[in-house]
Amino acid sequence: MFASALRQNIITFSIIGFIILISSRLFVMQVLENTRYQNKSEENSVKKRVIEAPRGIFFDRNFNVLVSNKPSYTLTVTPLSYDDAKGAMIEKFLDIRHGYIDEVLHSKRRFSKYMPRKIIRDIPFSAVVWLEENKSHLNGVEYTIEIERDHSYGVLGSHMFGYIKEISPEQLKSRKNYRQGDLIGFSGIEKEYEKYLKGTRGYRLILVDAKQKTIGNYLEGQNDLMPVKGNDLVLTIDAGLQKLAEKEMEGKSGAVVAIDPVNGEILAFVSAPSYDLSAFGTVTSSEIWNKLNNNEDKPLFNRASMAMYPPGSTLKMSEALIALEENIITPSYSVKCNGVYTFGNRPFKCTHVHGKTDLVESIEHSCNIYYYDLIQKIGLERWNSYMKKFGFGSKTGLDISEETTGLVPDAAYYDRAYGKNGWTNGVLINLGIGQGEILTTPVQLAQYTSLLATKGKTVRPHLVKGYIDSKTQNYIPLEFEKFSIDFSEKNWDVVRHGMYQVVQGDGTAKYFRQKDFNIGGKTGTSQNPHGDEHALFVCFAPFEKPEIAVVVVVENVGYGSTHAAPVAVKLLKYYLGKTKGRENIAAEEINGQ
Repeated sequence: MFASALRQNIITFSIIGFIILISSRLFVMQVLENTRYQNKSEENSVKKRVIEAPRGIFFDRNFNVLVSNKPSYTLTVTPLSYDDAKGAMIEKFLDIRHGYIDEVLHSKRRFSKYMPRKIIRDIPFSAVVWLEENKSHLNGVEYTIEIERDHSYGVLGSHMFGYIKEISPEQLKSRKNYRQGDLIGFSGIEKEYEKYLKGTRGYRLILVDAKQKTIGNYLEGQNDLMPVKGNDLVLTIDAGLQKLAEKEMEGKSGAVVAIDPVNGEILAFVSAPSYDLSAFGTVTSSEIWNKLNNNEDKPLFNRASMAMYPPGSTLKMSEALIALEENIITPSYSVKCNGVYTFGNRPFKCTHVHGKTDLVESIEHSCNIYYYDLIQKIGLERWNSYMKKFGFGSKTGLDISEETTGLVPDAAYYDRAYGKNGWTNGVLINLGIGQGEILTTPVQLAQYTSLLATKGKTVRPHLVKGYIDSKTQNYIPLEFEKFSIDFSEKNWDVVRHGMYQVVQGDGTAKYFRQKDFNIGGKTGTSQNPHGDEHALFVCFAPFEKPEIAVVVVVENVGYGSTHAAPVAVKLLKYYLGKTKGRENIAAEEINGQ
């Protein structure tokens, strides 16, 4: 009897204890941890769809669009939900190599199995339709709408715009706010101004059922986060001038840099041959990349800021200024040019027999004899020091990273090249006419020409004027370093008068004289050990109050007056057109009328 009652009490207390335990647990789950489980439930039914932020676009100086964006569809796969057996079907439909998806998903890179991985960018819209129709049995397979660059505005600009590509694992280690699969500026302006151009991604919360089919927006989009577009850049480029410069350099190798000499704003920037950036809008095929990379004409190489050329006779004005500033000569100092200058027992020739030639005439007629003599008076050490003041031998600070320093040789350089006491002042002969070991880039020559145009006061060359803040829509100008040389104004005037005579007088570019404006210029023809001579022309206009300076280098063609000057003068005519609207002039020049 007693045992029976005890057993009954144990069972009763056990039941009561169990009820209390269950009730307590329900209380904890439904009251104390309600929020936690609600969130967990939402995680099972709410999916976050990332919305990529549009990249900032490029305008020219007149707010014409140069580079924009367009939508692109990207196939993604979430490994946790994906059925490997579906890979062959997807690859066949998209016409991609068998096993490619598996390779991406099982690459050595560390990915979260919960995160979608980007498989193929820029899939056709027909593939998007197919994915929508088959989503019920393609678990883990989706597409996202991304943004790709649109280069369809008639300006190539490949070497200044640059391109974007998928961020590398190495870059990810040092980059915050980036994740695997993001696109990042890889060259040119795209790279240099990445922090301005990159926007902030957003997301949309959507409700899905057990088969991952979209039901609708979660909480009617109240918790969605809209993306913030990147800042738009306003470039210094004049679109019409750029198009004309690109047209004039078709079929040629070389570079064109047109610049506002007062403020350093680059108006046109061309490296030829060029390439089409549309091939770099999303993923560049290995076939296209190999074709460009192996092309013997090197279209990927930025000649405008990285190629190094002997400046030839375009350097003569700098030597004239050095000699004047150092009181080595006066403007009336003259030499007798009989066509040959002898140093030791070696003859050095001039292009003509000029007879008695003073400083202005030496620039006007490009007399080599005058500068063979002058460089000996200046000396290597002093010449080197002043060349650096003009900006040669160092980067200009151009706002793209692709730039070289050029070369201004000094005694230490020749000691390394020929050994101590292994060289003589004979090396100066070629330096005097911009030959020998001195090497310059076209953008350095543009900076130098700007100094000549403005009598020594300019701003470092740059391609971007400012940006439009995507949040406030305010235009924010950017500031760049001023650059100057403090020479006597009368010395600038003498040398500039020589440049005036080159075109407006009886000089080497007299056939390019214009009726609407005066030009100051200098032709150059630099020797090339690997082929025909390079043609150069540097100029500015209007002479009295310069608005534009132009440097043209054409490789392996011969005389500057024959091949480089015609290109430069066409650009001056377009930019300084007086009698017609600028757009009409551009149309005529571009169409060859």
